Amino acid sequence: MLDQSYIKKLADEAGFDLCGLTPCRHLTDGETRFRSWLAEGYQSSLGYLERNTEKRFDPRLLVEGARTVVVCAVGYKNRMSDGYPAGHRTKVASYACAEDYHALIRGMLQKLLDGLRAAYPDVRGRAFVDTAPLAEKLLAVEAGLGWIGRQSLLVTPRFGSFIVLGELLLTEEADRYDEPFSGSRCGTCRACVESCPTGAVMPGHGIDTARCISCHTIERKSDTGIDLDGWIFGCDACQSCCPWNRRAPQHRNRAFDPVFDPLTMDAAAWQDLDEEQFAARCGRTPLIRSGLERIRSHIGAPQTDFETREKLAER
Repeated sequence: MLDQSYIKKLADEAGFDLCGLTPCRHLTDGETRFRSWLAEGYQSSLGYLERNTEKRFDPRLLVEGARTVVVCAVGYKNRMSDGYPAGHRTKVASYACAEDYHALIRGMLQKLLDGLRAAYPDVRGRAFVDTAPLAEKLLAVEAGLGWIGRQSLLVTPRFGSFIVLGELLLTEEADRYDEPFSGSRCGTCRACVESCPTGAVMPGHGIDTARCISCHTIERKSDTGIDLDGWIFGCDACQSCCPWNRRAPQHRNRAFDPVFDPLTMDAAAWQDLDEEQFAARCGRTPLIRSGLERIRSHIGAPQTDFETREKLAER
């Protein structure tokens, strides 16, 4: 049986800010809500979300014999997280200014798993970092890390939503599990709903990906155009306004230090980059996923027929 306290000690040593444990089970309510969201078509061009729904909400189907989910989180807030000056039209989501978190988190999880195997030679497990059908935000709630905010992101009391998650699915039971996080601490706040330039944050809970700037600039291109509001990769509009994020500390793990400063780059600076310079400056960041040509295409993107922010705020 795995020692919960020891797992959390190893997670801290690996560089994580938060760690929680929950038993593997079928997240029935989460699957029901997700299927309703899909039925409304809010996934838009993100067709991959329609696949493997059963696995997404039952981790036991991803790793044979899985009994324990270890959910880890690390804060990445940096000075870009609080927002850009008015008029800055080449905005980059703050997480994307640092090295790609997929590689960083995977390395940290591997260090944690290696430590567990040294103490428990028979334990088997697998690491996940946002690349497999796994309802990681719901699992984080079950592991006591935080709640799902109106903008559909995990919000933690200490680090807000400026976190990235990673999980280990393990074949052994733990001696203790964390209590699920109870309720929401968003209260009557609608800052994320009102701050989204395109109305992608729905008044209840959830995202309309057809309107989401982050989806348009990073994921598969949608047939519907939107006003990107000056964002060229990702979007922090629904996060930088959040009271929990405004009081969150700057990141402590130096691996998440920004490797370039988008505040020093205007449209001309991005247009003047050649591929070699782009690779040198951004090659370790998530921006390499889009590539320089696509990023340039987002600069000065025109407005479209979507409702104005004022109309959307009335919904």
